[in-house]
Amino acid sequence: MANSNQDKTVLVTGGSGFIAVHCILQLLEAGYTVRTTVRSLDREKEVRDMLRVGGVEAGGQLGFIAADLASDANWKAAVSGCTYVIHVASPTPLKGYQHEDEMIIPAREGVLRVLRAARDAGVRRVVLTSAFGAIGFGHPQQAAPFKETDWTELNDKTPAYQKSKTLSERAAWDFIAGEGQGLELAAINPVAVLGPVLGPDFSHSIQIIKRLMQEKAPGSPKINSSFVDVRDVADLHLRAMTAPAANGQRFLATAGESIWLVQVAEVLKRRMGTAAAHIKVRELPNWLLRIAAWRDPAVKVLIPMLGKLMNTTNEKAVRLLDWKPRSTEEAIVATAESLVRLNLLHK
Repeated sequence: MANSNQDKTVLVTGGSGFIAVHCILQLLEAGYTVRTTVRSLDREKEVRDMLRVGGVEAGGQLGFIAADLASDANWKAAVSGCTYVIHVASPTPLKGYQHEDEMIIPAREGVLRVLRAARDAGVRRVVLTSAFGAIGFGHPQQAAPFKETDWTELNDKTPAYQKSKTLSERAAWDFIAGEGQGLELAAINPVAVLGPVLGPDFSHSIQIIKRLMQEKAPGSPKINSSFVDVRDVADLHLRAMTAPAANGQRFLATAGESIWLVQVAEVLKRRMGTAAAHIKVRELPNWLLRIAAWRDPAVKVLIPMLGKLMNTTNEKAVRLLDWKPRSTEEAIVATAESLVRLNLLHK
């Protein structure tokens, strides 16, 4: 019997990214025809290689088109004939920006370009990859878990990445309300994304595991985070893409309750054998991080998060979309195993 998805084309933006490539992988396995945007067609081989590591030989079922969030060029062609769009592409904290607008403007203007093109092409639904960064920042300390009705409160201390995600998601919802003309939208808000790395281009959250496993790490900052496996993030995107109940909704993608980074170190030490023998399971004092922040920008961005509880709930996604994420420990171990397997720990 023919796969009912074979006649449907899905556009995935930013196809070389960590979440995007896992979305492509699951879409291909589900029988969809997939088109993906990359800023340069030179990256096609890299994407196909990552899919191969994930167990899929994409062949002609996957097509590529060059498109940039900062330009109108090719977006009309990118969405042409597509039933759905999964908009993942967005500037990430790994890029070393000089000014926050270098991250904010492409994120906000890019989502509007994609939505306009999707609306004009008659796309049924767009699934937007937002982030927990659009939910859980700028709030006073709270014991209750963050949920989808929460929004980040922007102020002059909001990091650029979280600001870009908040402003771009708000722009998306405003567009749907005012100019959508029937275009459907769902948003996925992942917490720190872990899981199997398929190549050298991976989530900035993977750096947490990578740094803990590198011999120079003296310990763990007192930071609390929720985590989720990238395979479950991709699965949630696909569920939100087709489920009637997902239209007009935000979904937190989180495995469950938050944990402290020293607990992540404990999991690695317990589960990863000789690869984690050198890990120091100790929590660094906040004063030490504050001193280090004066000379290390990567440490400076951690300061607002020190000691702050960042608990989340996945109740909505489980209830409405029957989502069944892996445990936090499974996500941590899968990340570490893949970094070891692909020899990426010291690159």
